[in-house]
Amino acid sequence: MRLDPILTRAVRFLMRKKYGDVISILQPEVVRYHDSFNYHYILGSACLRAGDLGGAFTYFKRAREIKMLDPSVLLGMAVCYLHRGDTGKAVDLYLEVLDVESRNRIAKKALQVLRKNSGPDGIQNWIDSGKALQLFPPAPKLPLTAERILLPAIGVLLALALAGGILVKLGVIPLGKTVSSERGGLAGLALEREDRETPVQTGGTFRYILTRNQVLEIYEAARKLFMEYRDEAAKVSLNRLIESNASDPVKNKARLIISYMEVPGFDTLKDRFPYAEVKQDPLLYRDCYIIWRGMATNLKEDQDSTSFDFLVGYDTRSTLEGIVQVVFDFSVPVNLERPLEVLAKVIPISSAAGEDGIRLEGIALHQAAFLGK
Repeated sequence: MRLDPILTRAVRFLMRKKYGDVISILQPEVVRYHDSFNYHYILGSACLRAGDLGGAFTYFKRAREIKMLDPSVLLGMAVCYLHRGDTGKAVDLYLEVLDVESRNRIAKKALQVLRKNSGPDGIQNWIDSGKALQLFPPAPKLPLTAERILLPAIGVLLALALAGGILVKLGVIPLGKTVSSERGGLAGLALEREDRETPVQTGGTFRYILTRNQVLEIYEAARKLFMEYRDEAAKVSLNRLIESNASDPVKNKARLIISYMEVPGFDTLKDRFPYAEVKQDPLLYRDCYIIWRGMATNLKEDQDSTSFDFLVGYDTRSTLEGIVQVVFDFSVPVNLERPLEVLAKVIPISSAAGEDGIRLEGIALHQAAFLGK
């Protein structure tokens, strides 16, 4: 598979299980890659692993239009049909895979599973047990190039040389310096001397009033969190600065840091905020990503969007923390009878009465018969 820089970056994120990043990188490029098989297969694979079955099916279907008999695409569409309960179409696709690749391990495994779980709820119970991952199509990988073959070997040699002090003695790597992390190289995010001298502004109306020392402390704490890849915790502090009497240069630096942040996945979100905390002061959590559990109601489905009222905390059907509208800008299947877990971005809104509220911009969801504590 020969990839351009955008697709290469997306595959790297996919290999690191950063599915939200893959989706955020590729979805805006749909027009550019309209006829690209690789684009649609990579994006479909990311959506499938992020729990967005509607998106996965859409992109796999388009990939099949480009390459009708690609076994991986057929496997992707088949597993989407299994989740929908349409075992007939899934079987047809698995048989089609075996026509192309008679020894395909995943297709054979799928047909065995279907035979063993042929009852009314058999396959759904099997999916709910979390075993469906066994039937996912292979994840896209980077093509094997001379660079990829040589770099690991070079890395080993450099490590051995460094351990012996050879590079230090040669002056290639100065003593006492280490290779910076990807974010560690963003030196421009530190406040300049003039910014530190006048970090607050006078006059005007602000949501939060902070002292000079508070502004500096909050900014540095947020920058440290950002360097540790704790984006959501950092974002809360930076939002406080943006809504405060901090100076414009400090606010601009805060916005710059936010622009470098990544979209998390279910397995990469490090800091999680409960509904009650977010509802208390929505502006602090502007554009923060959350994962909440609950039930869906008032479902509205269109070809390219899905929305519903989210009963937060009602996944156990005993406690209702609040009701929030969730909007996905793509089609995603939702079962109103089952609890679900939503990964979404917080969007503050104001009511006609001037009260602060929130809605959620959906990124992905996970739904099963039961979500354990």
